Amino acid sequence: MQQELQQSRSSSRRWSWHAQRALVGFVYTIPTIAFIGTLFVTPLILVARMSLSNWQLLGGGGNLNFPKNYVSIWNNRLFWPAVSFTLEYTILATILLIGLGLGLAMLLQATSRWISALRTVFLLPVSLGLAAASLLAFGFFSREIGPIGPFLQSTGLAPGGIAFLSTPIAALLSTTFLIVWKFAGFYMLILLVGLQGVPEDVYEAVQIDGAGRWQTFRYITLPLLRPSLGLALILCITGSLLAFDQFFILTKGGPDNSTVTIVQVIYREAFQRQNLGTAAALSVGLLVVLVLINLVQLRLLRGTET
Repeated sequence: MQQELQQSRSSSRRWSWHAQRALVGFVYTIPTIAFIGTLFVTPLILVARMSLSNWQLLGGGGNLNFPKNYVSIWNNRLFWPAVSFTLEYTILATILLIGLGLGLAMLLQATSRWISALRTVFLLPVSLGLAAASLLAFGFFSREIGPIGPFLQSTGLAPGGIAFLSTPIAALLSTTFLIVWKFAGFYMLILLVGLQGVPEDVYEAVQIDGAGRWQTFRYITLPLLRPSLGLALILCITGSLLAFDQFFILTKGGPDNSTVTIVQVIYREAFQRQNLGTAAALSVGLLVVLVLINLVQLRLLRGTET
């Protein structure tokens, strides 16, 4: 009987100790819970509520009109061109950013006295804000104040200058050039961390076996770099699908609405047409697409690791 009482007291003390630890842990998470609830969960619920009603920018909340806002998306004349252009931009930017980032990471992986300086040079554009970088690019591409136009005119190579932002393909390539210049160092850093995590013993072993550079890259570097590549792809695709600042500043959707992105359509619905209901429906749809794309990427990444 006495032994049972001791065991009961011991288990009661253990339970009390675990309960205290759980309570202390919960107290430490309260600021995080409050932060997420205030800045993420609450706005998400509000946007979902707005997407189900005829909510106006100045008039406030309205009556429920589901599924009118979602149906109106399909009839929006800018929606499908914006989807097509956003996908084109996403594919182009992702290929260039990941390819250049991987190339720079492999270049900087080698030991050299210039590596620190090169890392600083490649990472400097990352520290610049996207809006500021877009304004700099706007001046750089300008015929009047940009350095390229006067130089080409003085040399006679292009007497009339170059229209960097006046045609759809030129605007796309010019804006993509800006994004690659600004973010290539960021993806270089992600992939460089992954490369530095590959053990040197693995490379020494394959070199002893007589593997060449291409075989080493294909069968050793890429498989071991897959987690870093997966993270870089998720960030790059998500950021490209949410592109707004660079096109809003450089092209404003022109020429002839050929560079309108999905987020610009949301902006126009909300602040130009003052229809927050439709803008919220577009936002919810874009959120669902982003979640599905990221889940597919994570699933493919896990599947290739098993």
